[in-house]
Amino acid sequence: MTPPSRMFLVRHGESEWNRRGLIQGQSMAAPGLSATGVADSVAAAGRLAGSGVQLVVASDLRRATETAALIAAELVVPLRAEPRLRERNLGTIEGRPGAVVGGGETGVGAGAVAEADARPAGGESLREVYDRIAGLLEEMAADPPAECYVLVSHGGPIRMARAYFAGEPVDSILWAHKAPSGWG
Repeated sequence: MTPPSRMFLVRHGESEWNRRGLIQGQSMAAPGLSATGVADSVAAAGRLAGSGVQLVVASDLRRATETAALIAAELVVPLRAEPRLRERNLGTIEGRPGAVVGGGETGVGAGAVAEADARPAGGESLREVYDRIAGLLEEMAADPPAECYVLVSHGGPIRMARAYFAGEPVDSILWAHKAPSGWG
């Protein structure tokens, strides 16, 4: 499947837990954007200016909604929350330093998906995230929310969306971390 011609994927700006190297997942305790994250979000809005964006759709997690609100305000377009754009539920490893979490818990090792069905205690597997994102993208392709829109999400779901559009199975996704914090 090819992506809609007028859809943009944006990862949320840096959060305080990103800055500290902590795993966020879906933790409601995760704080919002850092000052750098606010600047990242404003810069993303600037890059989208003039693109014709009519709607911003965002994960309902704080760091993504803060990013999306800044983008929507700058572009003067509505913002809609979409829980299926959430980061992976990482269960009991949320809030822990990313540096101490092993691939056996996350299913990721050596920069790639090693075990798509691995799940941290109380969390979800990479395959479940892939299926969640693929379902959302299929729904949006069948009934687009706007002619041109932005999805604001997290590192994991954006990797899954890119793999879905490329026709790449979840078992072969490369997973290079942008920053030591890892799980957006």
